[in-house]
Amino acid sequence: MTTIKEIGSFCVTDSDGHIINHSDWNKINSIFHPVINDVVHTYCTLLQDDLHSVYIRGSIPKGIGIEGVADLDTIAVTKQKPNKLQLKRIKEVEDALTQNHTCVDGIELSVYCKEDILNTASFSIISFILQTHSICVLGEDLIPLLPRYKANEALANDHLIHLQGQIKIAYDDLQDNSDVEDIKDCCKWIMKIIVRAGLALTITKENTYTRDLYPAYKLFSECFPEKESDMRKALEYAITPIKDTNELLLFLNEFGSWMVSEADKWLQCHNPNRELKLKW
Repeated sequence: MTTIKEIGSFCVTDSDGHIINHSDWNKINSIFHPVINDVVHTYCTLLQDDLHSVYIRGSIPKGIGIEGVADLDTIAVTKQKPNKLQLKRIKEVEDALTQNHTCVDGIELSVYCKEDILNTASFSIISFILQTHSICVLGEDLIPLLPRYKANEALANDHLIHLQGQIKIAYDDLQDNSDVEDIKDCCKWIMKIIVRAGLALTITKENTYTRDLYPAYKLFSECFPEKESDMRKALEYAITPIKDTNELLLFLNEFGSWMVSEADKWLQCHNPNRELKLKW
């Protein structure tokens, strides 16, 4: 049985409702320094002169990353759009990096172009994550150039408008899949999405946000008590992914379908034109 640790918190905001970024290099447990340095070196090697800056986000720069449990989520910003070969090589080294560093459960490498990061006329989840949950560990810091963000419709929309497609991707990936590690990776990925989408259903009412899974589950359960047990199961699957594809497919068919239906109701009210990115 999965042990759920009651950790995490909601984003703190200023007097105007803007989310305050509490990530700080000084909060990072020194156990994670070698893996961060290795990731930075990897980006430098693979992207070379095209690399603009590197960021880490998530629980580790907030100082709440648990050794052996936390993922190291990273973002590299390039001076121009990355090519397919660069992206392919980046993805190929993720597993090797993770195997070399047991202090983290997984490592995520991602690459975005500087031009796209700074194009903030409409809501951008990557710009949002940089501004509210990240720190720069190499290069010129773009965070001061980004807008301030609130927990509002534009943020909720980004979580909900993609949900149906994301669940379909997971469903298709799980069907007839016998690769245990791939199944677990897919399980962890889609369940995090579902938990955060559950929180997104509450944003316009509660005006609060978190990337942390436990408080997201708790707030959703307060607003939808009849679905608490289902969301708790999604949380458990996100923390301890399983390899039983039949169980996962059944869960996606049932609770996943309910979530898609609720997301559709939200979109019908707040984004009837189904715009992928709302004005922030």
